[in-house]
Amino acid sequence: MISLSGEIENVHGVIRERENTHQITRGTSTLKRGFAHMLKNGVVMDVTTVEQAKIAERAGVVAVMVLDKLPSDVRKIGGVARTASIDVIREIMDSVTIPVMAKCRIGHTYEAKVLDATGVDMIDESEVLTPADQAHHIWKWDFTTPFVNGARSLGEALRRIEEGAAMIRTKGEPGTGDVAEAILHINLVNSQLRQIKSIYDSGDNQGLIKLARELKVSYELVSETAQLGRLPVVNFAAGGIATPADAAHLMSLGCDGIFVGSGIFKAEDAQERANAIVLATTFWMYPDKVLEAQVMVNEKKSILGESADSLQFKMQERGDLHD
Repeated sequence: MISLSGEIENVHGVIRERENTHQITRGTSTLKRGFAHMLKNGVVMDVTTVEQAKIAERAGVVAVMVLDKLPSDVRKIGGVARTASIDVIREIMDSVTIPVMAKCRIGHTYEAKVLDATGVDMIDESEVLTPADQAHHIWKWDFTTPFVNGARSLGEALRRIEEGAAMIRTKGEPGTGDVAEAILHINLVNSQLRQIKSIYDSGDNQGLIKLARELKVSYELVSETAQLGRLPVVNFAAGGIATPADAAHLMSLGCDGIFVGSGIFKAEDAQERANAIVLATTFWMYPDKVLEAQVMVNEKKSILGESADSLQFKMQERGDLHD
């Protein structure tokens, strides 16, 4: 069971209002983390158009992420990548019944405020877009809408959670079709979680304090995470996932769900691949089901991709200056 604790009193993002005779509260940490928890074991798919959003919905994804360009196009075209057009976001919100997320630039508080005002279900402060602030991530406790952030290590994940993130996605290298970096980082996070769990179980509070200093987060958050033996929010995998087997493998490493970007709509068999990745993510513990999903796609139609090792710059490293 994931802890849903972590409330902070008197933050701007919590709204209390009366509707008729009922008192309504929105934006608490419990609600934000609870919403993210409801997406567990599912697939979130990047989309840029209503048609792609409908393909994703038909495949059974739990949410769509609206971008101006898919990560592989952002990588090829270059320039400054910003949040998607509000008209496109609204059009997609009006066209599908599943939750709709959207990306803002790292540190761009006002871009996030605009998304908050549109009524999107979650905001992704994403390294896929060009970072806007070289010194700060967004202080997410001031928002009613829950946030998801990327992380490559336990320290990075806990710093984003302490800023108010309700979901973490373990970073891979987006737009490549190469899943190696996503696997590298979830293995690192798992290894670091086992380390702090061991320190906690030994009763070494001084060791936890030392670790909190190294990770640059509070002792309370390190202690809660060590006690749980996992992050106190759900952790999805992202970056380079292109096949059903990719998705199933990351689920087997302890991820709570999957983000899929260019791997779907840069392949020639988008609908079949979307269906197959949802199937493999849902039934990752059954190899015969993953085989069934893998048979549904044709490797000759998959995204060509490129090795993350060959890249001159990596999107996953954006935002490092903030830490």
